[in-house]
Amino acid sequence: MTAARTRLKFAWLEVTGFCNEHCDHCYADSSPQGTHGTMTVQNWMEVIDQLAEMGVVDVQFIGGEPTLYPHLVQLIAHAHMVGLSIEVFSNLTYVREPLWEAFTRYGVKLATSYYSDNPQDHDAVTNLRGSHKRTRDNIKKALSLNIPLRGGVVTVNAEQRVNEAAEDLATLGVQEVGGDRTRAFGRGSKGANPTVEDLCGHCAMGQCAIGPDGNVWPCVLGRFIRLGNVLETPLAEIWEGTLTVEARAEIAAASGLRPAEACTPPQFLPSCGPCQPCVPSVGHCDPKEADPLPRGTTIDASA
Repeated sequence: MTAARTRLKFAWLEVTGFCNEHCDHCYADSSPQGTHGTMTVQNWMEVIDQLAEMGVVDVQFIGGEPTLYPHLVQLIAHAHMVGLSIEVFSNLTYVREPLWEAFTRYGVKLATSYYSDNPQDHDAVTNLRGSHKRTRDNIKKALSLNIPLRGGVVTVNAEQRVNEAAEDLATLGVQEVGGDRTRAFGRGSKGANPTVEDLCGHCAMGQCAIGPDGNVWPCVLGRFIRLGNVLETPLAEIWEGTLTVEARAEIAAASGLRPAEACTPPQFLPSCGPCQPCVPSVGHCDPKEADPLPRGTTIDASA
């Protein structure tokens, strides 16, 4: 494995498993019954320092619902201080004023999921009444504050108005709209055991995920593969450790390093090349190689 492939460039920081929504397809299995885990604020700040020391470029705060994590502003400020580019993946139903201030002050980018232009259809996916209105209103607020925002439309059921959802996001002014289908992880698996064959094959090539209990995974979907725990071992040792090397090889072998099927339609998670859309640091993405559909225009509701 070349040094370029094994350099860590991007990390998901899953600061909480708590979420005010209870989406049927949630790969993280987060819900109102979730917790903030065992990682303390100081633990997270130490991880952020380690990421910066390792040359990581981008981090994404995720959950659960990261805006419900009480110390998110503090972590954003710290990540900015050490020079990391920051994105927050949120359902945008509950954004306190200090968070809006932090987003604008520290140049934070946002990403959100949007399931339908129809409020009832969207709320049926999130299992939270009124979530469509709150998410849509906060999309408009973010854009009014000139906060960069990506939208993603995940196909959960055949009745969803996914194309209309993408069109609605574009009408609101969202410049980057991706699409995806439900992935067979978490509640989306319907009880099936996860396998490496369901991953895109590029996991742990330049990204990893860290969960609210300190566990390190090759990506947020690959949480069934434990590479180590940052409460026990420095992240650099985990990244270069035997478990990571073995997991990287196993995942790559299972996929044959072929272009990921997740790119048709493009996967919304900013994770594994050649999936799109990707964070800027994932420079090996090649949309032509995977032949993705045009963003936000031809999302297949039957996928």
